[in-house]
Amino acid sequence: METIQPVQAVTRIKGTLEEMQGDFVCIKANLGRSKILERHGRITQTHPSLFVLEVHEKRNRKTRASYQYVDILTGAVEVLHHETKETIFPWVEYLT
Repeated sequence: METIQPVQAVTRIKGTLEEMQGDFVCIKANLGRSKILERHGRITQTHPSLFVLEVHEKRNRKTRASYQYVDILTGAVEVLHHETKETIFPWVEYLT
């Protein structure tokens, strides 16, 4: 199996999310103390170190949440397909 440097991994994650801009995804964020927040939304923006998710909540309210690419690399945030719930970055598990 190939070894990948953290900087290359972050670049690869960023590139994938840039291509997915406008797509619906599910985000699982580990908040610590066995608390996991699950959100469903659309990737609206990508920036050099983070991406923005637009979340539709109750009563037709929209909120935005931002997540860092490094959090995906460390396993604190997991990005899943909206319908199948399969991870988009299965190769990250082998790096941590």
